[in-house]
Parts: sequence; C-alpha cells; structure tokens
Amino acid sequence: MLIDESWYKELDLGKIEEVQTVSGGDINLAFKIIADTGEYFLKVQPDNNESFFDHEVESLNLINSVANAPKVVRSGTFCDSGYLILNYIHFGTGSQYDLGQLVAKMHQRHSLRFGLGHDVLNAKNPKINTWRANWGDFYIQQRLNVLINEVQKKNLWNDERDKMMRLFEEKLIEYYQVHPIIPSLMHGDLWNGNVGFQQDQQPILFDPDVFFGNREMDIAMTLLFGGFNEEFYQGYQNLYPLDKDWQKRVPWYQTYYLLAHLNLFGETYGASFDNVLKQSVEN
Repeated sequence: MLIDESWYKELDLGKIEEVQTVSGGDINLAFKIIADTGEYFLKVQPDNNESFFDHEVESLNLINSVANAPKVVRSGTFCDSGYLILNYIHFGTGSQYDLGQLVAKMHQRHSLRFGLGHDVLNAKNPKINTWRANWGDFYIQQRLNVLINEVQKKNLWNDERDKMMRLFEEKLIEYYQVHPIIPSLMHGDLWNGNVGFQQDQQPILFDPDVFFGNREMDIAMTLLFGGFNEEFYQGYQNLYPLDKDWQKRVPWYQTYYLLAHLNLFGETYGASFDNVLKQSVEN
C-alpha cells in the first residue's frame, strides 16, 4: 500500500518529508512518518474504518492517564482504510525496576466493577467486557468460556479438557466468593514484546488490550514467556504488593493465555495448556 500525497493532506501532520514502511506487525500496515512537526507512527487497516482502532485508542488513553504509553495523535478513515497516528517512539534501555513500578502505577487505577462496558469482537480472541461485580464470574463467563467456545469450533476441545476445566471453574467460584478483588486497570497482553524503554530510559507500555480485572492476570502473563527479571518484580512489589500466595495462582491465569494460544495456533500449545490447567486444579 502506498502512502502518497493524497494521504498527506488527510494526515494533517505538516510538511511530510519521508514515509518509511515499518515491519513487524501481522494485523496492520505500519509506517514511520517524518514531518517538519515531528516523527509519527501510522497504523493502517485496509478495507476497514477508524472504529477498528477505537479500543486501542481507549486503551492508550487510559494507560496514559496514570502511566506511560504511546500518545494518540488522531484516528480516521481514508481511502476505505482505517488509520491511527501515534507519536513515534525511539527505543533505548532502562531499568526493569522502573518498569515494574510503571506497571504497578497502572494497576493502582481502580474501578468499582470488572470489565470495560463494551466488547472487543474484532480480535481473533474476542473479549466480552460487560460490567460484573464478582471476579470469578467475569473470568469464567467472559474470558475462559468465550475462548472454549472458539476452540470447540476448531475441534480442539475434548472430554478430558472439559472435565478439568469444570473442576477449575468450580474452584474459582469457591475461592472468589470469599476473596474479593479490587478491579485494576489491566494492560491485557503484558508480555515482553509489549514493553520497552524510551531513549531517555523511561519505561513504556504499548499494544494494550485494556479492561478492569485482577492484576494477578497481568503478572501471570509476564511469567509465561519470560523477559522480566527479579528487579521488575521488586519494583512492582515495593509500590503495590500482591496478595498473599499470589504465586500459587499464577497457573490460574496462564491457563487463559495458553487457551488463547491454543485458539490462535492450534495443538502446538495443547500440551502446555493441559499442563497448566492441571496445575490450576491441583494447586
């Protein structure tokens, strides 16, 4: 796709000096825009409109209200394509302790209920975000069961998985009836590919999928694929300590993320999902 002069007026970024294609994404086309007003990151979703980016805009704005994420410049629709303009981030290095503190600051923004008020259905792993008062109900009905329905359509579900999941869900219901949780602003996809540092060493969070949930879910994601060291958890705990025995509940939330990977990538993740589901039932 060519970002030509017909786009320049639409983007309204001043005099555009250069447009560079950026690789790495599998959902959107991406470009670096160099203009006399600054440098920008442009995402384009062909054959769509700006509503495609509504959740990302909301997510970035919510995180920026308490922490640090790319800043939204503008979104719109042009040439039958939705687009989103962000400030361009030049990456550097920084302290994992500071990154842990940044995530803790994000989690310190609270809500009265779990959810977000609107669903996210334009993703491969759909999210149902109707407000709920009980975390166990939300997690089971609006996260786990939604994905179970998706993997069933792909014939990736079986009787043993169903039996173990029902045992796990019974455990969740029982636990959260007597252990209330304060809803926190969640990143929603907190793996090491979605965090970084600016050139000034300030930590930054990007590509969020926010909702208000149990912060242990974000922490469980950081432990699933690695990339966060002990300083990260020290920084987090020193600002906003996790509840007692949180480590025992890590498999409870890795179950969701591995179920999501089972849905996206098939039986490649089947054994890992089965293992963490078993841990969730037995822990």
